[in-house]
Amino acid sequence: MSSNLISELTWRGMIQDIMPGTEEQLLKEVTTGYVGFDPTSDSLHVGSLLPIMLLVHLQNAGHRPIALVGGATGMVGDPSGKSAERNLLDENSLNKNIEGVSHQLKKFLRFEGENAALLLNNYDWMKDFSFINFIRDIGKHITVNYMMAKDSVKKRIETGISFTEFSYQLLQGYDFLHLNSNYNCKLQIGGSDQWGNITTGTELIRRKGGSDAFAFTCPLLTKSDGGKFGKTESGTIWLDPTKTSPYAFYQFWLNTTDQDAKKINSFFHLIVA
Repeated sequence: MSSNLISELTWRGMIQDIMPGTEEQLLKEVTTGYVGFDPTSDSLHVGSLLPIMLLVHLQNAGHRPIALVGGATGMVGDPSGKSAERNLLDENSLNKNIEGVSHQLKKFLRFEGENAALLLNNYDWMKDFSFINFIRDIGKHITVNYMMAKDSVKKRIETGISFTEFSYQLLQGYDFLHLNSNYNCKLQIGGSDQWGNITTGTELIRRKGGSDAFAFTCPLLTKSDGGKFGKTESGTIWLDPTKTSPYAFYQFWLNTTDQDAKKINSFFHLIVA
């Protein structure tokens, strides 16, 4: 381990929420941590760069990163930050998206050598899980009251939320439990809108008698006016050059306000270093 990761990320303004004991865990030993990426498209966008950079910093600090592509959870849809039910993807579209997202993640992380990153797909361990076994083995450990207290659920109760999306936090929680049990993964990282899902995972690990589990989130990448970063009048700024041309990508950053550019530089300067 070459640095105090939490101190570095705090200095950069990249810590929003953090579970007690997380900094001490990262200073104590090499720790495996993961970020989940939802394959709702065949490309990530500039908003995805923040969680990607968290994995880059994790690896540079001597820890072991896991990039988890949600082949299973992508079939359900995360209600976090959404005001309406997502359209469910068919299997062919989902597989195409997973391939595209996986290809992009490989450009940022080292998958060979010391503390090599892992690229995993949660469909590999969810595909053989029967509904009855899931509600018996996992569902009984988390109460409905606990699930309804999450902001991602509370904000949707009045407008309506399906059982499919309501159950999403259990699926993400099981991912953390599986990685904790099979890869000694003790850390989950994500955007601040994922805090509710992430803490469901730490709670599930605790109730199932797993090893220690920790977590922290980063702020969502937003503009100084509160708008989503990466959204323009012409649409999302994608990382795929066939979806957003290199010229448009360059112009997007060039046209960023000075106030936003100062914050972005502290987040992303390792990308261009």
